[in-house]
Amino acid sequence: MSSHALLPADVRMLERGWLSSNSLLLQGIDEQGAVLIDSGYCTHGDQTLALVQHALADHAQPGLRLIANTHLHSDHCGGNALLSQHFACPIAIPPGDFDAALRWDEAGLSYGSTGQTCPRFVPSQVLSPGSELIQGRRRWQIHAAPGHNPHSVVLFEPEAAILVSAAALWQHGFGIVFPALGRADKACEQGFSEVEATLDLIDSLPARVVVPGHGPAFSDVSAALAIARKRLAFFRANPQRHARHAAKALIKFRLLEIERQSRLGFINWLLSNTVHVAIWQNYFDDQSVADWSLALLQELAEAGALKLQDEAVINL
Repeated sequence: MSSHALLPADVRMLERGWLSSNSLLLQGIDEQGAVLIDSGYCTHGDQTLALVQHALADHAQPGLRLIANTHLHSDHCGGNALLSQHFACPIAIPPGDFDAALRWDEAGLSYGSTGQTCPRFVPSQVLSPGSELIQGRRRWQIHAAPGHNPHSVVLFEPEAAILVSAAALWQHGFGIVFPALGRADKACEQGFSEVEATLDLIDSLPARVVVPGHGPAFSDVSAALAIARKRLAFFRANPQRHARHAAKALIKFRLLEIERQSRLGFINWLLSNTVHVAIWQNYFDDQSVADWSLALLQELAEAGALKLQDEAVINL
């Protein structure tokens, strides 16, 4: 069943390529204005704006009254600046990143360390766990959901039983557990424990439809949870495999953004990337960082995720 068919008429899912998170448009009553949950990556900004305008026109809504973010990774909030300026609407974010966003601490917000782009925006409201986001006739519960990001939240609407799961649960897994990339056993285990607690939270909610951060909406919540728990158990037992998976995912994200680059230029970008180098130092420093980086590119090429051709790295 399509994402559109799974959702009520006043809830519209906007799905783009994997570079951008899904966005969820919550329509209002009469001329209340709509709420947009997550705004995608900045390079998709014009596309996101066009999709939002089209969806608003379908429901005769005057515009957005609020942008709300599940967390502040660049693929979830990269459209905030453009959209908030266009619609003159405020931005609400989880409280854990509020001060960093006000200061625009790019290191604390992960944009500097991952080498990803996010135009500056200014939040003015918080999505406090334990409170509700009221939109139209629906009351969206806000729940803390650490793991992928320590400050992330998920939203649950009990009447239609819709869960906005961000990176906490996808149909076939969950997002990189960034807090678990450290070498310290205690920090690594804490990250995986937070994922487990968030999966337990999701299991406790009577969700019938999940709108994940990436991929289509789905209704077989039990199957998705079983896959996620199996994946978590594997990564918990093999943290090095999780670290290698994370490094490859960050490489693929970069290629989704730039499409192609010279092999030397791409390797040099990796060597300047704080997260990439930290993963190497924590898990793979038995070889040089350059050799390890090239091996990752070759593995991704063999998997069909990219092409190495004429000294260039090309996205597939």
